[in-house]
Amino acid sequence: MKVTVVKVGGAVVEDPSSLKELLGEFCSLPGAKILVHGGGRTATKVASSMGVETEMVEGRRITTAPMLEIVTMVYGGLVGRNIVCSLSAKGIAAVSLTGADMGIVKAHRRPPVEMSGRTVDFGYVGDVDSVDAKALLSLMEDGVVPVVAPLSFDPVGGTLLNTNADTMAGKVASSLAWEGCDVSLVYCFEKKGVLSDPDDDDSVIRRITPSSFETLKDDGTVSGGMIPKIQNAIDAISSGVGKVFITSHRNISGGTVIERD
Repeated sequence: MKVTVVKVGGAVVEDPSSLKELLGEFCSLPGAKILVHGGGRTATKVASSMGVETEMVEGRRITTAPMLEIVTMVYGGLVGRNIVCSLSAKGIAAVSLTGADMGIVKAHRRPPVEMSGRTVDFGYVGDVDSVDAKALLSLMEDGVVPVVAPLSFDPVGGTLLNTNADTMAGKVASSLAWEGCDVSLVYCFEKKGVLSDPDDDDSVIRRITPSSFETLKDDGTVSGGMIPKIQNAIDAISSGVGKVFITSHRNISGGTVIERD
């Protein structure tokens, strides 16, 4: 089966006009497809309205027990259901899922790590152990589009865990490749692709390989949050995913392609 896994960040899904553009592109994709979404900005806004402080370390959210309740409501409820509603209005059969639904994404709670010169406990944050690709395939074979929230679950502790959406998408794509699917992975965000000049939206680097990625990191062309995004892409192609695209929500088939050397 040919499958396209599309991950879209919160900045896109939280803006009605951007979401409309993204879903237009998404619905036009041939074959089976999965949408993995974020929603961090909405989670931060809801947390603030409820008096819950948001703490980030190097772009990653510390998920306390109160914050876990909020991200569950936002990712697994509001954002996912809004996307499904929009897809349904376009005649697409879709279902909003967390990793706990049908036991799709199992994870363990991340242990404390050394970051930024201190020991950081990320709380209820999950590192993915496995993805049940067969369950996702069964839905797609029935013509259903899975819309996956970045929430995994710990089968030992019996709790939901907040999981990075880029990582979730990469693990979903890799699991499908292991099942013999022809998989493409697309990371959508506001820019046209990976840029050689952050101030020039047209300076898109058209192709990145594992070896050129090291050069781009060393010379500072790629930095900050783009590094883990590209690393997730390289991990995916190392696991059997055919190609990974980092591109705009307005042009799913364009942007930067990440592929093998």
